[in-house]
Parts: sequence; structure tokens; C-alpha cells
Amino acid sequence: MVVLDSIKSTDQQWHHLSQEQVVRLLKTNLEQGLTFNEVAERRDRFGPNQLAAQKNQSAWVRFLQQFNQPLLYILLVAGLVTAFLREWIDSGVIFGVTLLNAIIGFVQESKAEDAIAALSEAVTTDATIFRNGQKQVVPSSELVPGDLVLLSSGDKVPADLRLLEIRDLQVDESALTGESVPVEKSLAPLEADAPLAERTNMTYTGSLVTFGQARGVVVGIGEMTETGHLSQLMQQSTAIETPLTRKIDKFSKTLLYIILGLATFTFAVGIAQGFSWIEVFKAAVALAVSAIPEGLPAILTVTLALGVSRMAKHHAIIRKLPAIETLGSTTVICSDKTGTLTENQMTVQEIDAGGRRYRVSGGGYAPDGEISLNGHTIDLAKTPALYECLQAGLLCNDAHLEMQDGNWIVVGSPTEGALIAAAHKAGLVTDKLEQAIPRLDILPFESQFQYMATLHRNRPERLIYVKGSAEAILKRCRQMLDENGKAIVLNPTQLEQTVENMAKKGLRVLALAKKAVPNFQAVIEHADLEQDLVFLGLQGMIDPPRPEAIHAIESCKSAGIQVKMITGDHAKTAAAIAQQMGLSQTQDRPVFTGQELAQLDEQGLANAVEQSNVFARVAPEQKLRIVEALQSKGEIVAMTGDGVNDAPALKQADIGVAMGITGTEVTKEAADMILTDDNFASIEAAVEEGRTVYKNLLRAIAFILPVNGGESMTILIAVMLATPLPILPVQILWLNMVSSVALSLPLAFEPPSPDVMEYPPRPANEPLLSRRLIIRILTVSLFNWIVIFGTFNWIVRTTGDEELGRTMAIQALVAAEAFYLLGISRFIPALVAKLRGKDESLGYAVAIGIVGVLILQYLFSQWSIMNGLFATEALSPTQGLICFVIGLPMIALAALLKRFSPLK
Repeated sequence: MVVLDSIKSTDQQWHHLSQEQVVRLLKTNLEQGLTFNEVAERRDRFGPNQLAAQKNQSAWVRFLQQFNQPLLYILLVAGLVTAFLREWIDSGVIFGVTLLNAIIGFVQESKAEDAIAALSEAVTTDATIFRNGQKQVVPSSELVPGDLVLLSSGDKVPADLRLLEIRDLQVDESALTGESVPVEKSLAPLEADAPLAERTNMTYTGSLVTFGQARGVVVGIGEMTETGHLSQLMQQSTAIETPLTRKIDKFSKTLLYIILGLATFTFAVGIAQGFSWIEVFKAAVALAVSAIPEGLPAILTVTLALGVSRMAKHHAIIRKLPAIETLGSTTVICSDKTGTLTENQMTVQEIDAGGRRYRVSGGGYAPDGEISLNGHTIDLAKTPALYECLQAGLLCNDAHLEMQDGNWIVVGSPTEGALIAAAHKAGLVTDKLEQAIPRLDILPFESQFQYMATLHRNRPERLIYVKGSAEAILKRCRQMLDENGKAIVLNPTQLEQTVENMAKKGLRVLALAKKAVPNFQAVIEHADLEQDLVFLGLQGMIDPPRPEAIHAIESCKSAGIQVKMITGDHAKTAAAIAQQMGLSQTQDRPVFTGQELAQLDEQGLANAVEQSNVFARVAPEQKLRIVEALQSKGEIVAMTGDGVNDAPALKQADIGVAMGITGTEVTKEAADMILTDDNFASIEAAVEEGRTVYKNLLRAIAFILPVNGGESMTILIAVMLATPLPILPVQILWLNMVSSVALSLPLAFEPPSPDVMEYPPRPANEPLLSRRLIIRILTVSLFNWIVIFGTFNWIVRTTGDEELGRTMAIQALVAAEAFYLLGISRFIPALVAKLRGKDESLGYAVAIGIVGVLILQYLFSQWSIMNGLFATEALSPTQGLICFVIGLPMIALAALLKRFSPLK
């Protein structure tokens, strides 16, 4: 038996073979179908018609993976060491922080990567088949290669089929090919290299029959279908690390080596000076604890989580925390046309009737808009030719419009919905016309004839209205209406030129005509339409771009982000939409089609994706190749999609963006972010939020690390000078876990800067700690060391009280931290702008954080229980004021750093 075994159906080029060859290869009987024995044999050989769900990791494994971070390794080691030294409070705090970080990460990423399982569920349906000489309805999972399947309007295609018989068959394949309108099917063999979207003699798993009937033979099931091939591509797609995770990983490893090196050096110096190994070991642990930014993982997670919350208000749901920062470094956004950049609603934009060209405003199926001529709104009563054209489109129509959840939707063909909406904009009312000119008969659209016709009672005669392709209608017309509604001789050459001009704009053109017939005629025959039709006009429609998306693209351009449109539509349509969107193409930046991309090698493809912004008639594998080619050029790629065909590319992209309204469950599971409004403008808002999150992360790092730096320098120098430690390990933990976290947490709430979208994306290879940031950290660390070491030694020399010296050193450091927070945040600039009457968000989180820390530090030094736990001493008001004054110079230092070493 020469049937598919482990090869997907398209490898056999079923669309290229004749029906006889297909039947012979599959060894099926066109009259009786397969026998029960043949079905059983093939099911044993090929298995069920379903996709194998990917095995998910257990919840425990996913939870334990949250600890697989170098920064958390440091915390775990510190916790074990402090537990070994029986410092139970220190150890408990460290382990508590580590566990909290793991829980937050697990909750945010608790949804497993079950895209394959969702894909399998998406294509489960029943199938009407002809088997063993009988018509049967069976679950789609029971189909085998060679089965004969019957399709009718409303059916979901249960397997990949080669069509054998059709009657006016139209299939919605948008989820697989990206084609925005249903595809008219045919039977003739096609070229071997025909793109997936143009294989009109095939239907594919999961597609929807919108019109007509058909019979086909199963050529692919399960993993052998086009949908199965996509699931394999998704499994092959490598999990992409985000820029943030790469930078945090590198930063954590570097910090780990530095801390281990300093701890070892401290241990060696202490031993060399003759101290006992236990004392030296405690000092080394104190240095390690001081150098570890225990609060940083929590701050990073909280900052990202807050970004997720804010993005939800911009109609963007983040499934994975680091993905929000990836948006901030995105250099290329690849977007599908339908629904994201456009309204996803066919709209009539031009009408040619009576020799006049009319413009139609308003988008979608809502009756909002008007029809104008040369910029002036028309009076329909004075334009009889236009009236006739609109009336024909309204009556020769099987669709209707409904209001759902406050939005107008079409029930039926989007093309017919556009005709109804255009008529409504002119003031025509469907119900009134259908009562006045009732329908008597219909000739449904057939691809063989390329038109649809309806017969209506219209006393004293009866009328036939016809709509279809311009070519099919014009050859049947001898007359046309002039602008006054009078019949004149048809000028086919002029009208053909008009059709061509409209098509160049990417418009889908429908021609409309009428014919008067005797009052006794009750049915329509094709013979009635062979000649003597009166041409009424042309209506050109398109899925128009969203106005807000046009603005968003301009904003992306100013931010240095490329926007590329990847669609399954025709090249002319794609080019027209691109021009309206501001993605216009030139000779140097052409529109590439899927066929052209298929002929390019890897280097040629990499050059093409850099050269062009528009890609039309693109197959699923090519979307994946485009993303990979851009990534090979060092680009950070965001990819949008809604159909099953987009899932592999979404998974491969640095950030996959799925549509929440029109998107399938498959794309949502494969994506990192979901748009709840399917709007490109929401992506632009998310990019802005991503940039803000990254800048807030830099602020948090620039705030926390100098505290650890100052503490580490204090311990190291104290050991080298063989002096008492100016700050104890338990006090260091208080500073790192309470004071520093309470002061740095408000930075996560910082609002976006006004110029956040006015500079280009950060280079993907830019380290987390840039040269400018390192200089800032070292400078502030040196100041913090001076505050701690200087205050401690001064107090000890003047009073001889080490506990008092440590208490005042800590309070002076916290005062300096509070002043540094005011310098690094936008609180003071925002306050000044507010006082000048500007509408600026003040960000009260900084003020709340400072007040909260002042209360905590008061308890730290003045409460007897805290004195016992942390070896501190109560301060007098004068001593407290001294600590405040010691930290005051930080204001000047922060101002200098803001000028000469700003955070970007």
C-alpha cells in the first residue's frame, strides 16, 4: 500500500496529482468507500486522527526550577552557612526570601506549555463519511487515509482532504493560511510549488466550510496533516531566553564569583593575622551576607509583576514575567494584517456608478459614515445610479448584520456584510426594501459562473439583481446607467480600466447589474443571465487599517522599532494596506511573496527580511523562517498572530503576541502576551511599559547594590585593619531585607518618563551593568562606606561604646539611602512640574517608602526588644539629628551623578 506513513500529506504533493492518481495511491473505492477490514488495518498502521499531546512537567518540577538561578544559589548558600553557625534568625530570613521569590515565579508561570494539547482539542470534531457503501457520522479521530468524507456548509474539516466533487464550495482557511476571506475551491490539479493558500483543490484540518458542499478523500491524519506539521514545528522551536533573563544570569554569575573571591580573601587575611578560624569564618560570612543583595530578586519580581498589572490596563495580558522587559528591548514587530493592523471587517471604500467615483467613509459594519462625491456628501435622491447600485448590493445578498455586545457583526460572508453596511450608510433600510421588493428565487454563487443572482417582485415587472466578479458581469452587459439613471451604451474598456485601478489599491471589486423580466417569471435560470444585463456599478472593498494602529506605527518608528507586516493575503492587497499604514514599499523595499521567499537560501532570506517590510502569501513555515532570519541578524523580535498557522512563529519569537478575541487557544498557549482587544496600538503601549519597567529595574539595581557595596567594603577593611566590625551580620540583614527593600520598592511604581519612546531600543548585547552604572555604583558605595566606617570609628573614639557606634552608623546610612532615593527617582522633578501647573504623575510611593522606613528605623533603635535582637542602643534626639546631617551630603552627590552619569 503506497499511503502516507510518517510523512506529512504535502510531501506527496496531493494538490499536484490528478484524482485518478490520488485514488490509485490511496487504494480506495469511490463508489463504496473503504471496507471495515481496510479501516481496521489502516488504523493499526497509522493510529488515530489526533495530535499527540506534549507531556507536561509536574508542578513540583516546575516549582523547583524557580530556584535554578545563580542569584538564588547565593541566597541558598548564605542560608545554609548561617544555619550551620546557628544564626537561626538570619538563616530563617534568607530562606524565607528565597521561598517567596520561588512562589511568585511559580504562580506567574503556573500555566504549563500545553500548546500541543490545546491544538489537539481545537481540531476535534465529527465527520460525515461514506464507508462500506453506507453514509455514517463518526468522530474525526476514527478517520484513516483513504476515507471518503462529505462536507457541507458549517462543517469543520476533519482531516486533510483532496477534493473529488464540489458544489459552490467556499472554505474559511484563515486560521491556517491567514487568508482574510473564504477560499473558493476547485478540482483541477495544480502546480507542484503552489503555495498553501492557493491549493484550491485541497481542504485542511480545522478549516471551516462557509458555503456549498463537497466530497473528498482523506490524504492526511493526525501528525501527517498541515496542522500536525505545525505542532511539530512548535516542538522544534527552541525556547528563547529573554534579554532580561540573559543579563540577570550573567550579572548573577559575575556577582557570585566576586562574592566568593572577597569572602576567600577575607578568610585568608584573617588567618594570616592570627585570628581563630571560627572568628575569621564568621567575618567571611558577614562579608558574603553584606555583599549579597538579598532583596534584589524580590524587587525584580515585584517590578515585573507591577508592570504586568499596568499592562493589563492597556489590554495586554502577560503570561511570563520576563516577557514584559523583552518588549522594552524589541527592535522588530512582525504583525499579521487581519484584525491587528486592520479592523478585521470588510468595508466598501469606493463605488463607481453612473460614471462617477464615490468615496465611502466609516469602517466596519456599523452604519456610521457617509458617501461623498468630490468631498461633498451626496443626496441619494439625486443620484439614481448610485441608489440602484446600493440597492442591488443590499437585495442580492444572503448575509445580515447584528448588534452583539455593542458591536456590529456580520452573519454570513464578510463581503456581503460590507455591501449591506454601505447601503445603510446611504440611508437604505433592509427590512423596508425586502418588504417592498420581496425575493422570489435565488441562484447561489458558483465558482464556475462567478456570480450570484436573485429574482424579485417589483410591480409592474420583476427584476433580477446580479453581483459577481467584474469579468463575469461585464461580458453579460450591453447597457449601463448614466449618472441620471438612464440606460446608455456600455463602455467596457473604460470600466475594465476602472476595475484595474481599484484593484491596484488593494480593493476587492464586485460588479452589480440588473435585468427586467416578465411579471409571470418565478424562477431564475443561468440562461436568463447570458446577456442583456444592465450594468449598475462597481463596489470596491477592503479590510481597512485601524486609525490608532497608524499612529502606533509612527510612534514605533520614532522609537527606532521596525514594523513588518506578514500576511496570507495577496501582494496587491498587502501593498495597499502597507501604504495606508505608513509601511510603503519602494523598488529597494519590495513586497516579497511566499513563493519568492521559498526560492531564497538562508543568507538571501536574511537579506530579504532586512530589506522589506511587507510579506504576502506567506506559509506557516515561512513565518517561522522570517523570525529566525531576523534573530540571526541580532534583532529582538515580537511576533503577533491569531491562527493555528502562527503558533510556531510565536513560540520561536523573543516575545509571541496572541490575539485575545480572534486568536485560537493554540496561539494563546504558545504566546508570551495576549492582546484582549486585538489591536496593534496595544502593542505600542506595551512596548512603552516594557521600557519603563527596565528603567525602573536599573533604578532599583543602582539603589540596592551601593548599599551592599558600602557594607562589603566596611567588613573587608575592618578585617584588614584588625578592628572591630562596624556593622554585624544580623544588622546587615536588617538593612538589606528591611530598610533597603522598603526604600527601593517604591522605584517599581515609578511612572514612565515623557521621552521613553523617543530613543532607540537598547542593544541586545548591552550588559545589565553598563560602564556608567558601574561608576555610579562604585561612587555611591564609597560614600556609604565613609558614612558607616567614619561614623562608627568617630563614636567609638569619643564614647568608647561600640553598640552606640554601630546604631548611629546604621541610622546615618539609612538617612543617606533616603536622600539617594529622592535623587534617583522622579519624585522631585515631578513635584516641581506639578507646582508649575503641569499635568504630571507625582508617584507618592517614594514618599510613603521614606515615611515607612523612618518608622521602622525608629523602632530599630528605640524599642528595647529590637535592641536585644539586633544589638543596638537607643539614641537621643541630638544623636538622631547627627545621623540625619551625616547622610545629607548624599543629596549633592545624587545631583552630580544625575548630571554626569544619568540612568538610561
